[in-house]
Amino acid sequence: MPVKAGIYGATGYTGLELVRLLSQHPQAEITFVTSESSAGGSLRQSWPLAPDLPLISAADAPLNEVDCVFLCLPHTRSAPLAAQALAQGKHVVDLSADLRLDDPAVYQQWYGVAHPNPELLPMPYGLPELGRESLTGATCIANPGCYATATLLALAPLVRAGVLISGAPLIVDAKSGVSGAGRSPKQNILFCEVHGNFSPYNIGRKHRHISEIEQELAKQGHMSGELIFSPHLLPTDRGILATVYAQVTDMDAARDAFDLYTDEPLVNVLPAGELATLAHVVRTPYAALSLTPVSDHILIVVSVLDNLLKGAASEAVQNFNLMYHFAETAGLLPA
Repeated sequence: MPVKAGIYGATGYTGLELVRLLSQHPQAEITFVTSESSAGGSLRQSWPLAPDLPLISAADAPLNEVDCVFLCLPHTRSAPLAAQALAQGKHVVDLSADLRLDDPAVYQQWYGVAHPNPELLPMPYGLPELGRESLTGATCIANPGCYATATLLALAPLVRAGVLISGAPLIVDAKSGVSGAGRSPKQNILFCEVHGNFSPYNIGRKHRHISEIEQELAKQGHMSGELIFSPHLLPTDRGILATVYAQVTDMDAARDAFDLYTDEPLVNVLPAGELATLAHVVRTPYAALSLTPVSDHILIVVSVLDNLLKGAASEAVQNFNLMYHFAETAGLLPA
């Protein structure tokens, strides 16, 4: 029997990708999809290639008819639904920020509002390559942020191997396509604003993903250097490229640290001399990394992924697969 799934927030970019992936998943069946802005209409009106599913409001969702829910909602709106679903014995994959941070005080510091359901914290953080054990068979998983996924894949091996120079800053120069800002209309992401433009935003420790990056790096090992994270808006629809500058004690050991991903099905470390680009990963569930030594002690790691897939929807499906003990790439790669 397939797992019956409900998707809250199905008409955003991430929600639409999730619909596409679950529609082709051999062991999943979409039971309902919600949209507050388009309730009463059809999903096909939002995306012509989508299944012809009716859009309903979250309040009308038949939670009793599903086994698992995916929450593609803004922060503060996901946690109450997660609590409701868990109370009814359902599984939850939350793609919002609500369950990513272990400490509700840190959540309030970064999101400017008290956590709506602090009793749910902490939850397993859904980056399989760094913590598969806590995800396998889990009831609820917090799906990571897109920037956080790209940055953690680049830095976690170095932290885990203990090769970072103590006290040296970690510099992350990250760029995202416009879909990372969501589907709601905003002036700064209008075509005439982004076309031919390239702009920084939320620099100077303002981007909220810093909180989860620092939290998860601390779980990998000792990290004493300050994280300097600077995001930028690319004039393209999708993709994240993070250029990470790390000072290391031993270059050979630093490169060997990325053997962590040797057997990972969805993370590729490129051969020496090859640089990771968006073309390697856009519209795929993969992340790719390239390693470039600058000197004996400076390593540049380029980390790329599709922000809507490995940075959101396909990672959610990867976590769903682990949750139900399915093949980890089911619905993502050819069988």
